[in-house]
Amino acid sequence: MRRRTVALRLQAALATGAVTVAVGVALPMHQASAASGSATGYATQNGGTTGGAGGQTVRASTGTAIHAALCGRASSSTPIIIEVSGTINHGNTSKVSGDSCNTAADKIELKEISNVTIIGVGGGAVFDQLGIHIRDSSNIIIQNVTVRNVKKSGSPTSNGGDAIGMESAVRNVWVDHVTLEASGGESEGFDGLFDMKDDTQYVTLSYSILRNSGRGGLVGSSESDRSNGFITYHHNLYENIDSRTPLLRGGIAHIYNNHYVSLHESGINSRAGARAKVENNYFRNSKDVLGTFYTSEAGYWQVSGNIFDNVTWSGPGSENNPAGPNPQSNTTVSIPYSFSLDGANCVPDVVRQTAGANTGLRVSDGSCSPQGPTPTPTRPTPKPPTPTPTQPSGTNLSIGAGSDGSSKADGTGYGNVRDGNMSTYWSPAGSTGSISIKWGSPTTVSRINIREASGSAGNIGSWRVVNHDTGAVLTSGSGAGVITFPATSLRKITFEITSSTGTPSVAEFETYAG
Repeated sequence: MRRRTVALRLQAALATGAVTVAVGVALPMHQASAASGSATGYATQNGGTTGGAGGQTVRASTGTAIHAALCGRASSSTPIIIEVSGTINHGNTSKVSGDSCNTAADKIELKEISNVTIIGVGGGAVFDQLGIHIRDSSNIIIQNVTVRNVKKSGSPTSNGGDAIGMESAVRNVWVDHVTLEASGGESEGFDGLFDMKDDTQYVTLSYSILRNSGRGGLVGSSESDRSNGFITYHHNLYENIDSRTPLLRGGIAHIYNNHYVSLHESGINSRAGARAKVENNYFRNSKDVLGTFYTSEAGYWQVSGNIFDNVTWSGPGSENNPAGPNPQSNTTVSIPYSFSLDGANCVPDVVRQTAGANTGLRVSDGSCSPQGPTPTPTRPTPKPPTPTPTQPSGTNLSIGAGSDGSSKADGTGYGNVRDGNMSTYWSPAGSTGSISIKWGSPTTVSRINIREASGSAGNIGSWRVVNHDTGAVLTSGSGAGVITFPATSLRKITFEITSSTGTPSVAEFETYAG
């Protein structure tokens, strides 16, 4: 019954929300930058959450480029900031291999890695029917992106139907200013918007929108999965959701300054020994917004400062223990970090101005007056690699070799990159692509020179140099020019362009032994 009602209620909700779902909103210019602000809540504990701060900044407009950036790092823990724009979907997301990554084609896979920031920039970043999966990873920031319509059944499927899902020894994740949305409940093929299970700890979800789904999210996949906890939810909007805002099984959660609208079945479901501190939230036009539901295994809550506006409550039963109609605390929760509370009466207005992707990363300082983001002092800015002052010496091994690559733009050719002529060039059919030099027998190469055609200098963004024989990434970076790496014997070397700011045009792909 619950899943069927969500689909019916969604028709009216989506009528007013369809424009924001389908069309990216232009960002203010100051947002087209690296991650802003600092982590809050439980993400500040256990050593803190800094993501890719201090690492290289790369741009990506496809899922494949995101995976390539992860795989091109020196190690799985090398810090990196990936600035994402455009629509990421199944059609432009493929598996990429490398020693510093473990990716998959049907999701954005952050697996067995650390020290990564993914932030939406430019005109916005939308992950369409493609979930973000965090597994066996730590120190991750996801900021200013939209993830929508991720399915676990039907077609296409991704990430078990979760918009963002975390599992298996995940530590220190900050998800901030994101929009997570579905178009129905389980019977329509969707699952949770923000799920954590199997030993996930020290997570904060802040200034985000979760809407139009049967399930908001859970902490713990079953009554026995109680290894999760230390989760903060603040300044989020939960709208038109059946239940799980969130569902807590074991562990501790701090839930403050959130706006809940149209929760149809239940809201914060603390069960199986979970303890939640619930303060200064605003609940409106909803049912059973706090308690223990659908189980006899009790959970607990500490409440203060909340507003219940047109909230209805069920009577208690063997597997239902609503906290209302007059919620009282039945536990105490000590919070180890500092935070500023907005008054519950101004929460709807503050959340309206700050929550979700493409809202300018605005935050609140507890004064009920939204502020611009506080810059992170250590935040890096994109910069090209240090140029090599002189051209390589020796014989250009590309002259007389063969070449091939990915789809090429009309009027360009693979052979144009090895003819010694700067007036001819190769361009990919899109903004990314690859070009290769190949020989009939193993050839030792330790340096290449990528020379852009006249009028296109600076268009090449991030790239990888790959030993095509083995698939190993020899090096990665951004910007054209001289690129060095350990001397390698190979038959084919590939230059992969994973992002660009304009149409890439490679006039010469020179290769040198030393």
